[in-house]
Amino acid sequence: MTAIAVHGFAQCITCHAWSPDHSMVAFCPNNNEVHIYKSVQDNWERIHVLQKHDQIISGIDWSVKSNRIVTASHDRNSYVWNLEGSEWVPTLVILRLNRAALCVQWSPKENKFAVGSGAKTVCICYYEQENNWWVSKLIRKRHDSSVTNVAWHPNNLLLATTSTDGKCRIFSTFIKGVDTKDSKAGAFSDSKFGELIVQLDLSFSWAFGVKWSPSGKTLAYAGHNSMIYFVDEIGPSPLAQNVALRDLPLRDILFVSERMVIGVGFDCNPMVFAADERGIWSFIRFLGERKTASASKYGSQFSEAFGKLYGQPRQDVGNESVESSRLRGIVHENCINCIVPLRERRVSTIKRFSTSGLDGKVVIWDLEGQADLSQYL
Repeated sequence: MTAIAVHGFAQCITCHAWSPDHSMVAFCPNNNEVHIYKSVQDNWERIHVLQKHDQIISGIDWSVKSNRIVTASHDRNSYVWNLEGSEWVPTLVILRLNRAALCVQWSPKENKFAVGSGAKTVCICYYEQENNWWVSKLIRKRHDSSVTNVAWHPNNLLLATTSTDGKCRIFSTFIKGVDTKDSKAGAFSDSKFGELIVQLDLSFSWAFGVKWSPSGKTLAYAGHNSMIYFVDEIGPSPLAQNVALRDLPLRDILFVSERMVIGVGFDCNPMVFAADERGIWSFIRFLGERKTASASKYGSQFSEAFGKLYGQPRQDVGNESVESSRLRGIVHENCINCIVPLRERRVSTIKRFSTSGLDGKVVIWDLEGQADLSQYL
């Protein structure tokens, strides 16, 4: 078992984020508030409750360099929270949305952040010093449905999005006066704001959990059809792979190294994917230890899947299948909807990360000492 700490903070958690030194955690307990807990002598104490939103908070991100928190909510608003003294002070962000904000993420340089929405729109927000507020430029008319996730490329210019229209897209977010042209961005440094770099039509269902590898050479995202997609050589002719899961779909993913991805979702147990020397991706194993039991009949397999879908086993399932279904998630007891890295300074590989889910738990996982996984780190 690689779970080193399990904290039951609430009945349900929609999203969470860590402070730069990992001493505090901020999460939404499935309402319009952000609760901030601090570790004090091996105990967690609630020290702040951020109250400004009117509806459920769907996204939280805590910046590493500037120690600012950004939140997005179904109330169509976003706030940037600054710690002034002992209080968190909110600054309203002008989003201009007519539907819910669904996700948010700071850019690598933290001079921008992106908000995905149910309005088929992505807001790229930046700070205006003269007016002391955050404004946004909108990427419109590119998505056919809600934007479920956003992910920044390490070059701070490219943004990947996933949508319930089943597509993954990559856009240029260059804003004159905010960004500077970087030779490291290559051919994309001359792209205009909102320009569609590439559109990936790999999934025929909702798409979630997009992430870039640490170098930015590989992009991965998950589909609601129990598939995960890996794309290399982003450009006119990208190279794509897919891995089909025999288990339930993923909701979020995380690159812990160039060759390893952790996926979390409806199976309540983190899944490990890795690439071999040829660059071929495959499923390795579940991260949490679990007891496996093979069903001898097709009917038992179908009934187990039926039970997982509706949260309880069918009455006609044998004890063997029921036991396997109950042990699907060893630590989490419900869907995992968020995975966040616990980064160490000057270290590119992520060996510790946390997950949160609908069971109200925040679980810290450690990959250190996993002999079968060390070759991919």
